[in-house]
Amino acid sequence: MHPSATYRVQVHPGFPLKDTAELVDYLADLGVSHLYTAPLLTAVPGSGHGYDVVDHGQVSPALGGEQGRLALKAALDAAGLGLVIDIVPNHAGVAMPAANPTWWEVLRDGRSSAYAKFYDIDWSRGRLLLPVLADEPDALEKLTIEDSGQGRELRYFDRRFPIADGTGEGTPREVHDRQHYELVAWTRGDSELGYRRFFSIVDLAGLRVEDPEVFEATHREILRWYAEGGVQGIRVDHPDGLRDPGGYLHRLREAAPDAWIVIEKILEPGEKLPRWPVAGTTGYDALAEVCGVFVDPGTEAFFDTLDHHLIGGETSWQDLVHRTKLHVATVQLAAELARMCRLVPEIAAAPRALAELAACFPVYRSYLPTGTRHLAEARSEAGRRQPALIGVLDQLTARLRDPDDELAVRFQQYTGAVMAKGVEDTAFYRWTRFTARNEVGGDPSKFSVHPDGFHDHAQERQQWWPTGMTTLSTHDTKRSEDVRARLAVLSELPGDWTEVVRRWVRTAPLPDPALAHLIWQAAVGAWPIERDRLQAYALKAARESGAVTTWRRPDEKFETALREMVDRIYDDPALHGEVADFAASITPPGWSNSLGQKLVQLAMPGVPDTYQGTELWDFSLVDPDNRRPVDFGLRRELLGRVDDGWQPPIDATGAAKLLVTGRTLRLRRRRPELFTGYRPVFADGRVRDHVMAFDRGGAVAVATRLPVGLSRHGGWHDTSLSLDGHTWTEVFTNTSYGGSRLAVAELLHTYPVALLVREQ
Repeated sequence: MHPSATYRVQVHPGFPLKDTAELVDYLADLGVSHLYTAPLLTAVPGSGHGYDVVDHGQVSPALGGEQGRLALKAALDAAGLGLVIDIVPNHAGVAMPAANPTWWEVLRDGRSSAYAKFYDIDWSRGRLLLPVLADEPDALEKLTIEDSGQGRELRYFDRRFPIADGTGEGTPREVHDRQHYELVAWTRGDSELGYRRFFSIVDLAGLRVEDPEVFEATHREILRWYAEGGVQGIRVDHPDGLRDPGGYLHRLREAAPDAWIVIEKILEPGEKLPRWPVAGTTGYDALAEVCGVFVDPGTEAFFDTLDHHLIGGETSWQDLVHRTKLHVATVQLAAELARMCRLVPEIAAAPRALAELAACFPVYRSYLPTGTRHLAEARSEAGRRQPALIGVLDQLTARLRDPDDELAVRFQQYTGAVMAKGVEDTAFYRWTRFTARNEVGGDPSKFSVHPDGFHDHAQERQQWWPTGMTTLSTHDTKRSEDVRARLAVLSELPGDWTEVVRRWVRTAPLPDPALAHLIWQAAVGAWPIERDRLQAYALKAARESGAVTTWRRPDEKFETALREMVDRIYDDPALHGEVADFAASITPPGWSNSLGQKLVQLAMPGVPDTYQGTELWDFSLVDPDNRRPVDFGLRRELLGRVDDGWQPPIDATGAAKLLVTGRTLRLRRRRPELFTGYRPVFADGRVRDHVMAFDRGGAVAVATRLPVGLSRHGGWHDTSLSLDGHTWTEVFTNTSYGGSRLAVAELLHTYPVALLVREQ
């Protein structure tokens, strides 16, 4: 049984299961059917997110342990709600070996460990490289030998490592040299690591869940919760990292036949999800479509011109992506590239050719035998860019097409990491033309989405993936839904934006003009944003971009200039006033877009997720900004007032968004039969293009798009909707409408959105 709607809570040690259980009555009142939590298994001590699991056998004690889980289950059962859990099959946390019993044994016993096959390790390299030391020549001289409760250990400051039986005599350096692992400088991780990682994170080691024994050991506990009725849904993190995602999902489905399973799979525009036994994705594809509808398609050329003026150069999105992906493929993921090349020692040019293919790969990965056309496309583009490599490319692609070839398996795991690191985590911070579209699952070169295109996608979703998740904000989005909705207003005011931003970049200069444009958009999109939040965002954006400064090699001079630029926004009274005034001018139409995209997401085909706190306005930027504490007391209070009959105005409280969210979710839960189809509804009249509407089979959602343009036209005038001759009730205002033609001016008099229900 699939949920009617979910609500994502970032359970962490500062907001444990006890606090989560206390939310259940509020979530039931809000209208969701299922709570959807961050990972609950034991993670590395101090983990704030839970994706670095160290013990698959128990609920994290830091979250409240098994007792906390059972208390949450009791609260959910009492309220009639279900639970969807986030699981991490691809990797485990190894930052603190002593916290991870299986990794500890692998380090202690090497290939002879019973757990050696748990991890995706290349044992042909000899000792297991651990890049944990400072990058200095005498780092190994700082090792000590200490006695702990479990026996003698090697210590490097606060890091602990096991000592194999019979190797404990001598100096720390001598003991170290006899171990199955070798401690090396942290800088060697990207190029020499011998185990598969999550992206380029050495603290997350790849698991071999394709092995039935490893699958059983890592899934036993969560499947126990499922079997006892404590879990109804499973969200699978990063299936693209797995050796065989399809095989894994079939095994999971076999183990949890009735579970609602969604996968965190990012589809590129136009890409189709393989027909796996899942409900669908976690909804980044829906996010891209929904947000795009609220962007004015007619102003793309203005933003191209502005980008050229601010930044100069003619780099296309495609060329930028190729460059950033090639850098990731050859530098950040050099160890993974080298491991593949050891499978083709006879081809000297294999490193260049494999990296070029990955840089040209149009989607995250293929799922052989599905996806060979993507490989053909990459081969064609790589040959165009590197004609001298054509012979080698042909040799390699012959092998990369074969699902049973180890090279093809490794390459599929590699391309996903290259795409994620090269595009989302690098190019998105460099291509800053119009950042409302720089979102996970989106393509920033696709400026907007035409409503006809949206309707086509929605009908396809209704046909193929009617119970997949939809979303607008997640813990991984680059900016929250309300920031994007406000930035979409810029597409209607290209002249105004051009004027102010060109002045601001002169007033508070920065040596990296592309980054400056990103920060100015973040400032007005999230205003009023506290100085420390904008400073933290600017620094993260600069290092992710990697154009001038990086995480590995911070450029202190540039980062000082960056801090000074952000400080200027707060310390220069004239500039501060201008930023505040401009943000205030785009805030009301931004609210209209926020309500419109929220209604569209909640009412469209799929199971809508609400990320914690976003039932009110939420102007968060990338993590960790979007994981700040949520004031649930305020949300309870406002929901209570709405339920007492208060008709909230559209103002800074965000109560209007809570009204739209709660009423739509309750309707979906109470009357699911109204949401079983999809038909576009088109308006008549001269401003009909400002209406976005569809009928789900008895519930009709109506949203305003491009509100600035609408006000320029002087409002709705004679615009009308044609509905059948029933009586309709609008759920946000409790107003009844009869007849077959409905005046949009009347329908959207109170709010820029409406949800109509056909009365029996």
